[in-house]
Amino acid sequence: MQRIIGHLDLDAFFASVEERDHEWLRGKPIVVGADPLDGNGRGVVSTANYAARAYGIHSAMPISTAWQFAEAARTQGKPAVEFVGTDHNRYAEVSEAVMSILRDHVPLIEQASIDEAYFDASFTGAMRTAAAIVQRIKDVAGLFRASGQIEARERR
Repeated sequence: MQRIIGHLDLDAFFASVEERDHEWLRGKPIVVGADPLDGNGRGVVSTANYAARAYGIHSAMPISTAWQFAEAARTQGKPAVEFVGTDHNRYAEVSEAVMSILRDHVPLIEQASIDEAYFDASFTGAMRTAAAIVQRIKDVAGLFRASGQIEARERR
């Protein structure tokens, strides 16, 4: 039997949820994490969307460094970075909704983290399951605006 193993990875998941839930954040560079306290904050970046990543900001970066990068970009006339705190309860809710969509399509799922899972779509015999899952997540969860991916690889 042909094996089809899918991989769901919601890149910049926390930022995607914040952007989806807060219209004022849409289209802006977003950093989710500790309070930067005008460059004196302690803690790290939980995630940054692609617009903020273009400024050199990335996950696990000290929040004070992220603030410095954001200020450097702002002084160059680039859009200001929006720093937002984390809402882990909300992210868990959205993650559960996404995983529920996966469970609706496939019987075997291995959730690797809040925003990543592997699934066995072999029973379908075709790669179309991955495309159906992506579309349902777009429709129901409102994610994948510019982030996230599903890959399906055939194994024999």
